[in-house]
Amino acid sequence: MTRIIRICCVALLTIVGLVGSSLPARADDRHEACERRIHQAEDKLRDAIQRHGEDSKQARKRREELEHAKRDCPDMDHHDHDHDHDQH
Repeated sequence: MTRIIRICCVALLTIVGLVGSSLPARADDRHEACERRIHQAEDKLRDAIQRHGEDSKQARKRREELEHAKRDCPDMDHHDHDHDHDQH
């Protein structure tokens, strides 16, 4: 009986260790995906402004898409992205 309990404890600790170590990677993946979507939206906005003008309907649409991307990533710090956009 003691051997079975020991095997179960080792198995449980192994499972907890595997699950616990994979959680930060998932959060990092989500963060990277959010960052990528925001950068893509910024690039599209920049292109729309260059091609059609600051107040064009295309630029307004791209601004909305950028805001939507930022809202979908509430844990991100968007201040860096805003400054990047201002510099270009």
